[in-house]
Amino acid sequence: MPRIEFYVLSSAVPADRLRAACQLAAKAWRAGLPVFLRGSDAAQCVQLDDRLWRFKAESFVPHNLYQDDAQAPVVIGLDDEPASAQGVLINLSSTLSPHIEHFSRVIEIVNQEPDLLTACRENFRSYRQRGYDPKRVEL
Repeated sequence: MPRIEFYVLSSAVPADRLRAACQLAAKAWRAGLPVFLRGSDAAQCVQLDDRLWRFKAESFVPHNLYQDDAQAPVVIGLDDEPASAQGVLINLSSTLSPHIEHFSRVIEIVNQEPDLLTACRENFRSYRQRGYDPKRVEL
């Protein structure tokens, strides 16, 4: 059963969520874990791809969009089934992934934007109803 964590940001700025997602993806990849970054839509996936290219000038995070290389160490996609099992899912979508059980860890990134807060609270309840024990982490 995967570990579920809600990383809570103090700001409501959407770019801060993307930055946090890139930081967490880089950290998980450096720890040797496969990473799946789940965007809310295709445009956000392109934003994540772009941010990972220029995330840190002194380091490189090997990544690709799902349709270009589903086997990349860091994969950016939507509701695609991950090619690697037992990795980390970083969920930026407002809904639960249909592939939760494929991951050892699921991270939901929450900011203070009202609509997103509402969706993330519903996700928190949904995880509990499914028997998970989600945790809250303040960033």
